[in-house]
Amino acid sequence: MKRIVWTNQAQADVRALAKPAAMRVLHPLHRFAQSGAGDLKALQGDAEELRLRIGDYRLFFILTSGDVIEIRRVRHRSEAYR
Repeated sequence: MKRIVWTNQAQADVRALAKPAAMRVLHPLHRFAQSGAGDLKALQGDAEELRLRIGDYRLFFILTSGDVIEIRRVRHRSEAYR
């Protein structure tokens, strides 16, 4: 299982969500950390940043030092790419 590290901005993004929405984001994130399964895509222009699609939310992160997932942002899809 990969270790999950949150940036301050990502923590604030999750705290701003309603509790049911936050749970809908966190459960698939933990599933991804355990198995690597999910709708994953590398972002154009930034070779290392990845996007995990979770319903209407997009989770932006990088994989660092093998087994660490550094979560950078959690955004609704309407705001994710602005």
